[in-house]
Amino acid sequence: MTQLSNTEQIILVTGATGNQGGAVARHLLQRGKFKVRALVRDPNKRAAQVLQQAGAELTVGDFSDRVSLDRAMQGVAGIFSMQDFRGGAETEICEGKAVADAAKAANIQHFVYSSVGSAERNTGIPHFDSKFQVEEYIRAIGLPHTILRPVFFFYNYNMLRPVVESGTLPQPLRPDTKLQQLSEEDYGAMVALVFERPADFLGREIEVASVEMTMTEISAAFSRVLAKNVEYQQIPFEAFEQQVGAELTTMYRWFEAVGYEADLAQLKRDFPKLSDFDSYLRDRGWA
Repeated sequence: MTQLSNTEQIILVTGATGNQGGAVARHLLQRGKFKVRALVRDPNKRAAQVLQQAGAELTVGDFSDRVSLDRAMQGVAGIFSMQDFRGGAETEICEGKAVADAAKAANIQHFVYSSVGSAERNTGIPHFDSKFQVEEYIRAIGLPHTILRPVFFFYNYNMLRPVVESGTLPQPLRPDTKLQQLSEEDYGAMVALVFERPADFLGREIEVASVEMTMTEISAAFSRVLAKNVEYQQIPFEAFEQQVGAELTTMYRWFEAVGYEADLAQLKRDFPKLSDFDSYLRDRGWA
């Protein structure tokens, strides 16, 4: 049997039109060592079209449609699997297991699951615990896997962009609480490297971050990049919960009391240069 070269091997990317999956697909395409197949619900969506123009193959499918998953996995060497909790924890667990089952049936060589930082630590945060259940299932069925546990993503600040640009960063954390955070571009590069070097990463579970910063440091970075003063405003948790709901408030209370545990020193050894927040903001057009 002839061994396929990397450039002939296909990586199936789920969530490819979103922040995480989009970054993974872009980095795989840029590095040119694999072909990329993107699982999309709507091939006419602008993000899907951009991926196709960049060289990705689009395949239409849905986590709840096993036939579409089986079709998407034909001839695939590796899968980047991620789901979100917008449909609730039970839906996320079912979808994560469905992708894993299809991957097992297709004899996938490398299953990379996008979990969440500290999923294994019994946090009591529903969308952390749901991802840990999917992790446990992946291990139980014997998929050859790497589990990546990303921390708080930089792109979350986009939701606050208007208020930050007006001069305020409102969050419920104490000004000196350190929060580990991650550039989605770093994440895309990390995932690409994991697929390129399976011998180094198969069987590992890695919490991944780019930086660890306090809210005061974050607001100072915004001030530098925007060239205007951005004040950090600590808001009461009760008011925060009225704005964002119980689930995210539970997560932020955990940030305050416990926090992520990515080993930044080890990450710098395992992966290429990690982004700083100022550079990320400039690259994203905040300046």
